[in-house]
Amino acid sequence: MLRKLLTLAAVGLALPAWAEVELPVTYLKLEVPRPPVLSNLDPVPDDLGEAGAQLGLADNKTTGKFLGHDYSLTVTRVPEGGEWLSAAREALAASPFVILDAPAQAQLELADLPEAQGAVLFNATAPGAALRDGACRANLLHTLPSSTMRADALMQFLVKRRWTDLVMIAGDHPGDKAFAGALKRSITKFGLTLKAEKTWVFDADMRRNAAREVPLFTQEFGDYDMLLIADELGDFGRYIAFNTWQARPVAGSEGLKPVAWSWVVEQWGAAQMQGRFEDLAGRDMRSEDYAAWAAIRSLGEAVTRTQSADPATLRAYILSDEFELAGFKGRKMSFRDWNGQLRQPIPLVTPRAVVAKAPLEGFLHQRTELDTLGIDQGETECTAFQE
Repeated sequence: MLRKLLTLAAVGLALPAWAEVELPVTYLKLEVPRPPVLSNLDPVPDDLGEAGAQLGLADNKTTGKFLGHDYSLTVTRVPEGGEWLSAAREALAASPFVILDAPAQAQLELADLPEAQGAVLFNATAPGAALRDGACRANLLHTLPSSTMRADALMQFLVKRRWTDLVMIAGDHPGDKAFAGALKRSITKFGLTLKAEKTWVFDADMRRNAAREVPLFTQEFGDYDMLLIADELGDFGRYIAFNTWQARPVAGSEGLKPVAWSWVVEQWGAAQMQGRFEDLAGRDMRSEDYAAWAAIRSLGEAVTRTQSADPATLRAYILSDEFELAGFKGRKMSFRDWNGQLRQPIPLVTPRAVVAKAPLEGFLHQRTELDTLGIDQGETECTAFQE
């Protein structure tokens, strides 16, 4: 045994020293006003997303200090009506590694800048399918799961429960419409039935009127197994459960929710991660925080493995079969090399518990079961990653 240890030590001494690497990252946020909602019980944290990036930075530094790697994070906020592209150019001049907290169109405008063509950009907040499909960009990776991935996770659960007859209420906000579209696509994909759908039309105070209005609003749905809610803005969904004409469960944006992250995720070391985040931010980690954490940790993992800070080298490694990210969700995560989306399990949660984690058992794929969630390679219209 002693001889073996001495041999390993000798081999270790013969290896080249770790390279000194500096990796500056910018967190670039475009501040967008939130439309008014019926209730302000759930205020959006000022540091949403940013706090996750700060935790990822701390995690990178923990490893980096032993390897001679130095990580830094600059947070830049662009106010509403501010010069987004000017701020983008300044960020790209400082670092080719940028985490984006902005609507989809703003992200595309940045990704198309000449200065961004050799950059590695991470979308941490925009869930739209188009960014991962026909509107994809080769320099834009995605650590937030798409609406399509979340919808597929929910439909797998309904298939397992044999809850096949569905109805849906969707809000009129663009994010609500996008999620409703993802749900309908997934319903078709998994062979379920959408019996009826309605658009939420009330602007009255539901805190007083829900018990009267919601039963009448849902009466014409008839019988069904599950009521789907597309209310990504968090406006009306909270008033639907227990007020429907039929006593049925709700899911989607309310009730049983498919999410990137929730404080109720406790297994696979998640409780320790939650504790570290609470110490840092003084609140629970949310999906946008998790996506920003995953972005900066992906860079850290790539730097550790390649001993490089070259953007092309890191991008190639991140999209390779060798890349793996331990994401505290029970499975190693990797990026899809056809559209830049981070493969990841999707917890299905209620406010106080994890009910299931997709992909669920029985949903198979020739490559990885994680690719049963979202747009698969054979379905994609993304061609930028093939060039």
